[in-house]
Amino acid sequence: MGARIRVFLTREQDKTLLNLRTADVPQKVKDRAEVIRLNANGWYVEKIAAHFNWTPQTVREVLHKWEKLGIQGLWEKSGRGGKTKYNEEDIIFLEECLKKEPRTYNSLQLAQKLERDRHIQLSPDRLRRVLKKRG
Repeated sequence: MGARIRVFLTREQDKTLLNLRTADVPQKVKDRAEVIRLNANGWYVEKIAAHFNWTPQTVREVLHKWEKLGIQGLWEKSGRGGKTKYNEEDIIFLEECLKKEPRTYNSLQLAQKLERDRHIQLSPDRLRRVLKKRG
């Protein structure tokens, strides 16, 4: 077992973390805020890990990020996850084709058109979800 980690919060910090419970932020951020509050209230890393069904190392990482970065450490770094293979212009191109051309397309045909005309490979399913999200 490593050294005990304990954070201490000011009233303003505690209030800010408490307010994150009802804020429009990702659930991960809410959970991390609660981890910090529990630790500040005397809970040990192992008990917090059991409460959230996390590993103790994950709890320690959250606490270390809090000590190093403060409230900014609760959010994910930008640039995480997969990158889009298309640009806004590609989707606008498809929307214009749908408006101007008299024929109708299914998602497979649109994916083929996008690959043929713009050299962008998207699966028909992914393309359908992107277009549906745009309305």
